Amino acid sequence: MAYNNVFLAVSFLFICFNLSAAQMVPAMFVFGDSIVDVGNNNYLQLSFAKANLPHYGIDFPTKKLTGRFTNGMNPADFLAEKVGLPTSPPYLSLLSDSDNNNVSFLTGVSFASGGARILDDTDPFVFQSIHLTQQVDYFSRVHEELQKQVGSSGAEKLLSKSIFAIVIGGNDILAYSRSSNLRNKTTPQQYVASMVLTLKAKLKYLYNLGARKFVIVGIGALGCCPSRRSNVKNEECNEEINYWCVKSNEGFVSMLQELKSDLQDIYYSYFDTYTVLLNVIQKPADYGFVEVKAACCGLGTLNSDIFCLPIAAYCSNRSDYIFFDRVHPTEASYRIFADHIFDGPLQYTFPMNMRQLAAL
Repeated sequence: MAYNNVFLAVSFLFICFNLSAAQMVPAMFVFGDSIVDVGNNNYLQLSFAKANLPHYGIDFPTKKLTGRFTNGMNPADFLAEKVGLPTSPPYLSLLSDSDNNNVSFLTGVSFASGGARILDDTDPFVFQSIHLTQQVDYFSRVHEELQKQVGSSGAEKLLSKSIFAIVIGGNDILAYSRSSNLRNKTTPQQYVASMVLTLKAKLKYLYNLGARKFVIVGIGALGCCPSRRSNVKNEECNEEINYWCVKSNEGFVSMLQELKSDLQDIYYSYFDTYTVLLNVIQKPADYGFVEVKAACCGLGTLNSDIFCLPIAAYCSNRSDYIFFDRVHPTEASYRIFADHIFDGPLQYTFPMNMRQLAAL
């Protein structure tokens, strides 16, 4: 055990002081939902939110089922690639390692989980996910392990230079939209305010553990996904859901500005997913897309009656579609999002993009 820690400490020093030209940050820690889940839900025995069935992963480089809720790579993969890192592995996959003494978190780890929410108790359906509170609790364990491996000052240096990517909130909005019980208990305004305050508390907690650089990805236009269009006249976007996505995002932006005012050494990049997705939907040809409304994989109206299960039909021209299943975009869409997050203009990615954030 002592030998392993010495080896990790030496590795850490190499990583921190000898970053290659391609490696812009020492590590990336990912928190969020199915947009960035790289397989954590595969290790949840009671979860129905899994992407370990065909035809998910059909375009992934290995052609294997990976637990990603799309046909290929997702934003977590693309962003890691852009900063010169391997994709942060699922935290639960490391816990399942029979020899935990050899587990290293020096280049990051992912806690993201399909179905995850900011608020823990908002889903009227019973299925297992790792919600944000638990994800942050898992990170506190990683923090302790890093301190053991590279010392307190080493862990502090590593975390201060690392990227903390957070992609969450969409499932909270969807849970509220489909739960009469929730709507009877709280107004939409109160619900959004609770989301914002809870996220702020979690960011502060991560800050107190050493995080300094945050990439916050806003909620997309959920009302325009196939599952929400299918119940609207002329299969248009569900404007009520979109309205509350906008209000949540406005709350996130204001909250981040307040955090920056309170904590001078915190830095963030916020990506306006909502606007970019609407741009793609409204002018698909400009981005190389043909199909705006229907999912590539599924059954029924707009292929939105079921998720991409083995019995589902799936398209051969997946890069023509914005959405892969009833709620999740295709790899082609995710590539566009990742490009905007990393190199986007101030109009969509502010107050700086991820490249600029990494260079601080």
